[in-house]
Amino acid sequence: MADVPLTLPQLKAQWIDVLYDLESTHRTAWIALFDGRLASLEDGVLTLDFVDATKMAGVHGYQRASKPSFLEAMADSIERVTGTRLVVTTTRDVDV
Repeated sequence: MADVPLTLPQLKAQWIDVLYDLESTHRTAWIALFDGRLASLEDGVLTLDFVDATKMAGVHGYQRASKPSFLEAMADSIERVTGTRLVVTTTRDVDV
């Protein structure tokens, strides 16, 4: 793990690499999570916002994105790319 906490701007700068890693290691999780917006990163918890994605896919798409094994796969990819282990959560809240 990194000694200095990862910030949201730092993660955003590496996000494409995180998504590439996720695609190569867990394509199904990548399909479910790639359109999530990085909403917040506080106290080691990353929140992905799917409010825009649910307009197109409905509740089913959000439920798939919230699957614990997919969130764990995303956390694994983030750690491989950034060296920092985060907890990944999802929301459909406009006011995250």
